Amino acid sequence: MVFSSIVFLLYFLPAFLITYYFADKKFKNLVILLFSIFFYSWGAPRFIFVILGTTFLDYHLVKWMDHTKGVLHRRLMLALSVSVNLGLLFYFKYSNFFIENINALLSLSGVNTIQWVKLVLPIGISFYTFETITYVVDVYRRVHKPLKNFWDYQLYIILFPKLIAGPIIRYHDLADQITDRSPNDTIDNKLTGFYRFIIGLAKKILIANQMGMQADKIFAMQIPELDTFTAWIGILAYTFQIYFDFSGYSDMAIGLGKMIGFRFPENFNSPYISESISEFWRRWHISLGSWMKNYLYIPLGGNKVASRGRLYFNLWIVFLASGFWHGASWSFVIWGAYHGLFLVLERSFLLSAFARIGRLPRILITFFIVVIGWVFFRVTNVDDAFAYLGRMFSFSTQGSLSFDSEFYTFFFIAFLFSFLTCFKYGLKIQDAVFFSTYKLRRHFGIFIISSVLLFLSVCSITSFGFNPFIYFRF
Repeated sequence: MVFSSIVFLLYFLPAFLITYYFADKKFKNLVILLFSIFFYSWGAPRFIFVILGTTFLDYHLVKWMDHTKGVLHRRLMLALSVSVNLGLLFYFKYSNFFIENINALLSLSGVNTIQWVKLVLPIGISFYTFETITYVVDVYRRVHKPLKNFWDYQLYIILFPKLIAGPIIRYHDLADQITDRSPNDTIDNKLTGFYRFIIGLAKKILIANQMGMQADKIFAMQIPELDTFTAWIGILAYTFQIYFDFSGYSDMAIGLGKMIGFRFPENFNSPYISESISEFWRRWHISLGSWMKNYLYIPLGGNKVASRGRLYFNLWIVFLASGFWHGASWSFVIWGAYHGLFLVLERSFLLSAFARIGRLPRILITFFIVVIGWVFFRVTNVDDAFAYLGRMFSFSTQGSLSFDSEFYTFFFIAFLFSFLTCFKYGLKIQDAVFFSTYKLRRHFGIFIISSVLLFLSVCSITSFGFNPFIYFRF
């Protein structure tokens, strides 16, 4: 079940909110937990028991670790918990990848290949794994005490607004909200949460789906038949699709959280207006960047290393891991290495070179770099990805596809909202909608707009027939 489905919008969400708001305060967490279990079971009934079982093991391991004084014993339990969770991730997500690559090597040597049953990937397992790791590491570091109640821990892990695609929330940022949400449980938060949810839904349905439908048509074509213009339209449509798809989901998650008293961290901040790749990663999938920084980059030594070589090594490791986290494919590894390369180049000389040119050229260059990278994210076969890049720079004009005015209209809308905050007025609009205190007049205006967007989104879902969710598979 995803947020942009009719089942969720017209059945699950109303049933959940009615039950939650009418439940006694002491039963509200139980309501969220039961609905979260049902939410996950709807799409992956076989794997709900895997999550319930591993969270039971994790909870007791971490509780035991917290009561242990010996450093060695604490480290052993930390290693055991992290190993179990990473092992689960590697088994389901990466075993097919490794077996396929081993078989490819064996077949070259004329040796019999390994027989392996293809595994189905549990939805949201990457996000689930990262949050179990942040729980045990935060408790190990004594950043926060473990939760006293197993069902509270279960709720932290399986909380449905963030379960499938984040934001990835560090344990100590959410722990106190599990037990007490009264400071955030206000009428204003419920209303602004509703507006945020609808804005995210509209981004996903009205923009991302339109871009995605055209991108899928182009990427389904034979690559040698693509002309330069069509190839660029395809990757630009995907560039906007992935942003509005994922940031729209994050908006919906943040909005749902606010509606029930949770405060989730922001996950996107107009990434396509970035003036460098370093800035792009401070604006894109912010919660993943924060996780990688705190639980991988800093433990590797971060910036506090003896040589530039080690610093560059740390950056490469982080972005190789980030690429591999997104998918079990060499194209994702290349995508991560590609971004890591530009981060190293920026630390070496690019940032000082960028400082000599204007803001607009910096934004255009960064956007160009990001778009090229998305080719490897979209085309999972490495040879096909390079072939597609070749068509983008072939300067061929034969066989160009024609695109209707509807597509160009939505393309312009996607472009406009991607770069709106380049300008002070656009930034002012964003702050007014997402972060400012609402007065009655603004509530009335945004409520009318949200109602219209909800109506258009539901109509589009029922009539359009195209409603993928990109990050669902991560």
